[in-house]
Amino acid sequence: MENNFVHLHVHSEYSLLDGLARIGPLLDRAKELNMNHLAITDHGAMFGIIDFYKKALEKGIHPIIGCEVYVSRRTRLDKESQDRRNYHLVLLAENNQGYQNLIKLVSLAYTEGLFYGRPRVDLELLEQYHEGIIALGACLSGPVTRTLLEGNYEQAKETALEYRRIFGPNNFYLEIQDHGLDDQIRVNPDIIRLSKETDIPLVATNDVHYILEEDKEVQDILLCIQTGRTMSDPNRMINETTQLYLKSPQEMIDLFPYAQDAIENTLKIAERCNVSFTFNESKLPEFDLPEGESDAFEYLVKLCYNGLIKRYRTVDQSLKDRLDYELKIIQQMGFVDYFLITSDFIKYAKNKNIAVGPGRGSAAGSIVAYSLEITDIDPLKYNLLFERFLNPERITLPDVDVDFCYERRQEVIDYVIQKYGKEKVAQIITFGTLMARSVIRNVGRALDMPYAQVDGIAKMIPNELKITIEKALQLNLDLKKLYDTDPQIKNLIDLASKLEGIPKNCSTHAAGVIISKENITNYVPLNVNDGVVTTQFPMATIEELGLLKVDFLGLRTLTIIEKTKELVKQHKNIDIDFKDYDDPSVYELISSGDTDGIFQLESNGMKQFMQDLEPSSMEDIIAGVSLYRPGPMDFIPKYIEGKKNPNSITYKHPSLEKVLENTYGCIVYQEQVMQIVRDLGGYSLGRSDLLRRAMGKKKADIMLKEREIFIHGNGLDVPGAVKNGIPENTANEIFDEMIDFAKYAFNKSHAAAYSVISYQTAYLKKHHKLEFMAALMTASKDSTEKVANYILTLKRKNVKLYPPDINISMAEFSTTSDGIIYGLSAIKSVGSTAIQEIVKERTRNGKFLSLIDFCSRLNPKDLRKSMVESLIYAGVFDSLGGYRSQYLAVYQHIIAEISNKKKQQIDGQIDLFAVIGLDQKLKDELPNIKELPKKELLDHEKRVAGLYLTGHPLDEYLDKMEMYTTHSCLEISNLNTHDNTETNSEEIFMDNEKQQLLHGHEVVIGGMVTHTKEFRTKKGTMMAFIELEDLSGVCECIVFPSAYMAFHELDLNIPILIKGTISLAKEDKCKVLVNVIDNINAKPLILNLDENMRTQQISQRLLNIFRIHPGTTTIAVRSIEDNQLKEFPAKYNIKITDEFLQKLDLVIGNSSYELP
Repeated sequence: MENNFVHLHVHSEYSLLDGLARIGPLLDRAKELNMNHLAITDHGAMFGIIDFYKKALEKGIHPIIGCEVYVSRRTRLDKESQDRRNYHLVLLAENNQGYQNLIKLVSLAYTEGLFYGRPRVDLELLEQYHEGIIALGACLSGPVTRTLLEGNYEQAKETALEYRRIFGPNNFYLEIQDHGLDDQIRVNPDIIRLSKETDIPLVATNDVHYILEEDKEVQDILLCIQTGRTMSDPNRMINETTQLYLKSPQEMIDLFPYAQDAIENTLKIAERCNVSFTFNESKLPEFDLPEGESDAFEYLVKLCYNGLIKRYRTVDQSLKDRLDYELKIIQQMGFVDYFLITSDFIKYAKNKNIAVGPGRGSAAGSIVAYSLEITDIDPLKYNLLFERFLNPERITLPDVDVDFCYERRQEVIDYVIQKYGKEKVAQIITFGTLMARSVIRNVGRALDMPYAQVDGIAKMIPNELKITIEKALQLNLDLKKLYDTDPQIKNLIDLASKLEGIPKNCSTHAAGVIISKENITNYVPLNVNDGVVTTQFPMATIEELGLLKVDFLGLRTLTIIEKTKELVKQHKNIDIDFKDYDDPSVYELISSGDTDGIFQLESNGMKQFMQDLEPSSMEDIIAGVSLYRPGPMDFIPKYIEGKKNPNSITYKHPSLEKVLENTYGCIVYQEQVMQIVRDLGGYSLGRSDLLRRAMGKKKADIMLKEREIFIHGNGLDVPGAVKNGIPENTANEIFDEMIDFAKYAFNKSHAAAYSVISYQTAYLKKHHKLEFMAALMTASKDSTEKVANYILTLKRKNVKLYPPDINISMAEFSTTSDGIIYGLSAIKSVGSTAIQEIVKERTRNGKFLSLIDFCSRLNPKDLRKSMVESLIYAGVFDSLGGYRSQYLAVYQHIIAEISNKKKQQIDGQIDLFAVIGLDQKLKDELPNIKELPKKELLDHEKRVAGLYLTGHPLDEYLDKMEMYTTHSCLEISNLNTHDNTETNSEEIFMDNEKQQLLHGHEVVIGGMVTHTKEFRTKKGTMMAFIELEDLSGVCECIVFPSAYMAFHELDLNIPILIKGTISLAKEDKCKVLVNVIDNINAKPLILNLDENMRTQQISQRLLNIFRIHPGTTTIAVRSIEDNQLKEFPAKYNIKITDEFLQKLDLVIGNSSYELP
């Protein structure tokens, strides 16, 4: 029998934190139920329609595109408290015109009607964009149904007739549902009566939110996550039915025996709805040519040849040939306007002195891009390939990602919006999802489980990219054991698994911007996220639809370079222009390992690699950046050996030498794979890029075919390696090596571009160190750990850091002849506007003479108590005389007096002498009180500036810290934390060898406890998480019950020592598991030994005792002959117990030592 019911009201996972029906499984279930049609009608948005459309067609299901919109009860522009209640209305696109109108409606709902998170349309918009849309009356929140429930039948009839008038007599349906709810049972007879009286047809739906009936509990959890409630909360949002699942056609038919026409109408509607999409069809905008130009290609050629002469001065035939070849390909592929558009906004940025990166990605391989100054990498000098960027044998949109100064990136986007129109430019949406750890925490919160218990389970998920709960259970046997033995944990993990990967929220992509040929809403719906207009489709979908996407990336390092150049110009009157990259002293700096702050070369592992490599050219840096990643790291020894010992280099065939000589016989780059198959197999570069991509994706079937073509040719345009004189077995070996490396090989164009930035930062650090470090600290001011590390670097280099001073400090970190001055912008509660006012006033009218002088000269709107208090605690007024304690005692009185006097002045009630006397009066009133204790001063500095400014609580313990500890806190925290804010996943260079080396190893660290979180275990014992800080940074430690009592008895006002083991396996951050803990100033155990007791035999017996009683108590030996006292290294620190003392007595007697 023909299946004549179709689900037309369906919410996928893109009804965020409400819909649970994942598109793939939803369609699978529809197929199981023999459904030929299915709709998608998410709440207020169309996020998932393209994914739904494609997957439905793959499964042979006819996709129906729709949306359940919110309709304002008044107008979309009314935004008062009464307007928070909205109606629902299901809209289905009958045809492509209807789809266009649906896009307009949903977009305007966001851009004009958004209120309390609800994008709303109104009757005006529905009337304007009704063509090609079929409307259904929706659920109990529908305009007709809600009015019926309110007891107003006649008004409901008027509303129904109004909607029929708007959409047309055949395009509006009254919707009936039956989920067993009392309101539905009560209202359905009225809907049927209304249908008969008005001839408005009925349609039956099920308000699908999940796939199977048993998914109800999981959807309840999802609603708890959305609302921040728990399952035990009686006031939580709840669907009082279990019927919101994808019911079978027969179930739906059985529900409505009294309304079979409502069932039959579902199929009629489905058959009327036909929307189609075209993919990978370019919709590039046209560049607006300047006056006097009429042909875009001719204009591009002119710009390129002008740029070529500027770049190379002398243009020979080979340069012309390369440029003409690229221009021909660009014209053939239809990308002329693309290059003109990109060149234009980059030219704008450079004209406005907005820093632009030298290139990113494969665009650096194009001489057209180089001539247009889109990139600053000479592709010929570094042997970069155009086909890696644009392949004439694979028609895809070019991908030019551009780095800008992160502070001014938005200015370039604003220029593009202004030039092309806000209706043609939008940023791109991205979705946050409930990933493994996140979903466990969210579900645990919804189940009201103890935080510590849930957090512990979440942290057992390995810290790996794209890790799943299923994979975690395979990798972590402890987690699997808990899952198998603890019913509560099993329930948590089972529920979390059902929600894993569900979209949780939408946000704005960090870089992606689209520029459209026509209004964006002709192609995609719009969303508004925190005031930013974005597409409703993610980046991959945007590209599939043929829209131009450009990544405007904010790169902090460019800002650092620009600020350094400004400081150098200001203090040294030197204009820095990076033209050459061959300064030996720069490579010496990199080779020394002094690379803190140098782009891509900061990590401990990379420092060591550079020291071993001793780079002497840009090619070495490019290779270093490419090799220092998981996988290629295995080739580092071979590369270094080849560089230092050319005789060690071997090639499987002489023809490889030309391709691999710059990398000492190693395949390092994707471009080298392309060149090998071109030179040895006779491939075109376009075809070689296709092979390179297939190798990287490990497509076995393609590899088998291409191996044969590489070796023996294809009888057409590829001769093959054998015909080119390569023995078959050698050709096979070369192909194997290429396959092995292709999955790791790096894009040389991208590595070259980023290596240029590495060189530039190294150059600035070498020749303008103070200016560079000042700019670096300004850029890092939001990361106190980084600033603290850079300050430590300055101390090691004997560079002075001057604390903030109201009469010297600028907004940012600045320089003197011998040091760096702390910037005011790094102090909390001091806004940028106030800082600008402070510096401007000081420049205009001279130094501030007192606190009252400072307060009286500022604009009253900038004079906030919290700001002045922060400035006092940061010590900015110290140079004016007086204690911070005195300023703290009077600053509120000063502000109040000044505010009052200025008010009187405005009212004409104060004379000149009163103003003059105010300063002296308040100066005389400074109370005669002592300064705050040193530790309190430092603690306040740390609170307002993020770090200690005029000292450190550890200063007096530095010698002991150096003697007792084996590692710094920074070394521990750096073991698996790397700054990847400016990189993508393929550019995160992990120091894997060091992680493996130190996991489980014993360390001794020391410092101040800055944060403590104590809690009780299931067994009732106490344990704690603590943060330990030394001069280098902070690391986290776990104090288990076995060490808790000792920790609890410590004086945390003085530094402590911890002996423990490193844990990397299960934690998101490296932690130290505490074995022994003690205060650092605890007295040592002193052994009083004469010459006869310092024999090798006795010494060995003592060392053995020390090793089996590890702790934090230091050991010192006093020589009886000369009374000299020497302490043992920290690794011999012991824990004093009765057993320890008994063993010690046996060796040296109880009169030969002094207990602490």
